[in-house]
Amino acid sequence: MVTQFESIEKEKIAQLSFPKTDVLENVAEIAQRFSDLNRALSLGNLEHSKIKIYFEDDKSRKVVETTVWGLTDQRVILKQGNVIPINRIYKAA
Repeated sequence: MVTQFESIEKEKIAQLSFPKTDVLENVAEIAQRFSDLNRALSLGNLEHSKIKIYFEDDKSRKVVETTVWGLTDQRVILKQGNVIPINRIYKAA
């Protein structure tokens, strides 16, 4: 099954609305997402590398290519203070 993700610019993320439910149900997938996000944080801070974050808002699935600047227990922090709730992220690659 191939799922389409619409590309979005990081500046438009602040305009999106995110439901509270998690897009992942499997415990192993949730653990992998956490690992991927920590790796993305390291790449962003040490090498200023961009990664792709695959996520879903209240309307559709999206992908953004960006640098991860920080992580909290609930959010991924991007440049210019934009945030994506972790529970709405499928993967970071």
